[in-house]
Amino acid sequence: MAERIRIRIRRLPGNEDIPLPRYMTARSSGMDIHAAVEGETVLPPGEIKAIPSGFAVSIPEGYEAQIRPRSGLAVKSGITLINAPGTVDADFRGEIRILLINLGRDPHIVRRGDRIAQMIIQPVCRVKWEEVESLDPTRRGEGGFGHTGS
Repeated sequence: MAERIRIRIRRLPGNEDIPLPRYMTARSSGMDIHAAVEGETVLPPGEIKAIPSGFAVSIPEGYEAQIRPRSGLAVKSGITLINAPGTVDADFRGEIRILLINLGRDPHIVRRGDRIAQMIIQPVCRVKWEEVESLDPTRRGEGGFGHTGS
């Protein structure tokens, strides 16, 4: 079983009816996040809206929360995240908002309590740059987009 870490979460006032992020199956990687909109919010085709989640978190130093789209919303309605994956840094304490975009053809209605994204907690590596005159060679070299095949 994967390591479990404790993360403090604060349900924001007026959102007692919104489920906290949770794993929907025993082997889910991400925890579903529910919309904390008042009533319904219409997301017309091509538009972006910041949808409230109703909670804030205290991510431990050395970790981040990644906010990712839900595949069901993407394939059925063209709903995804404009900044996928979104990052919640360890020092952010505000409400997590989900930046949805409608890439579909029809308006999409977001209702209070709808599952709209998923959150994954990941370790973060800190980098110390070592500036050099040249990099170690590889077979690929500087070959870019499509260089390794179709």
